[in-house]
Amino acid sequence: MDSEQPQVEIDYEFLPLIRVYKNGRVERLLGTESIPAGPDPKTGVLSKDVHNIISETEVYVRIYLPSNLKNGSQKLPLLVYFHGGGFCLSTPSSPNYHNYLNAIVSEAQIIAVSVHYRRAPEHRLPVAYEDSWAALHWIVSHRNGDGPEPWLNNHSDFGRLFMAGDSSGANIAHNLAMAIGKPDLGFELDVIGIALIHPYFWGSVPIGSESIDPDRKATVDRLWPFVCPNRADQDDPWVNPVAEDAPSLEGLGCKRVIVCVAEKDILKDRGWVYYQVLGRSGWTGVVEIHQTDGEDHAFHLYTLESEKAKNLIRKLADFFNRDMPPWLR
Repeated sequence: MDSEQPQVEIDYEFLPLIRVYKNGRVERLLGTESIPAGPDPKTGVLSKDVHNIISETEVYVRIYLPSNLKNGSQKLPLLVYFHGGGFCLSTPSSPNYHNYLNAIVSEAQIIAVSVHYRRAPEHRLPVAYEDSWAALHWIVSHRNGDGPEPWLNNHSDFGRLFMAGDSSGANIAHNLAMAIGKPDLGFELDVIGIALIHPYFWGSVPIGSESIDPDRKATVDRLWPFVCPNRADQDDPWVNPVAEDAPSLEGLGCKRVIVCVAEKDILKDRGWVYYQVLGRSGWTGVVEIHQTDGEDHAFHLYTLESEKAKNLIRKLADFFNRDMPPWLR
């Protein structure tokens, strides 16, 4: 008798990211490593996971706290971070994200909450937006100091609230900031700023250098229909915030924005256009852009000890700690 198990047929692949089998199993080919929360031996930053943010889902947050607090009730700027991975890979416990958040928290001396949302293809958009929005509301439920998580009650300055993310996480941060800017949604706190690191924005018509590498462009072209098949248009405002029919960026619900791009990143030109359109949209905040020359998409997650990665972290730390201009207070 043949003891070999029959092979399960592949339904479809999105290489090099994901393979989906006909029995429904999803095999993630990247970003599957995990590291537990706890004290970081290099920076001394403390971290812990909080589950059941949304009942009966895998949504959770990893909270980071610098080790050298001056007293037990010291209030720090609060950063809500959304990880990247094309809406389908990685978690806050992925080593590159865990180490990166440790470095940011140590450099900036802030408290950070890294959000894990449900991912495609099991949960296609808008689930990641909805989970991130619900997690943000859970976080700000601690604003009066009576939420379920002591670290947020005791150490978060909700008057200095920021959001950030890289790649698809930056896309989430932008779309949540647009939602916050809608008064009818009733978000109860001001967001000081958002940091968009190598943001995943795209469009149907190539711009800048996007056509120089046709293979890479083709991969990016496939991503949006894969994660959001119900709104697969590459000019949907969720993925192209400067499209002709997109809501004006004048409604962005924060006071400061930093856009970070990398010279060799195929998404770079979209970041520059976002910066330019936001600056002339009528939005009354302050926007800045920072380009890292000679580097590619999300380089800082894999070269954390490099001087360019450290410089990016210092730039973000300055953004989170800078005083507001008087006319924006």
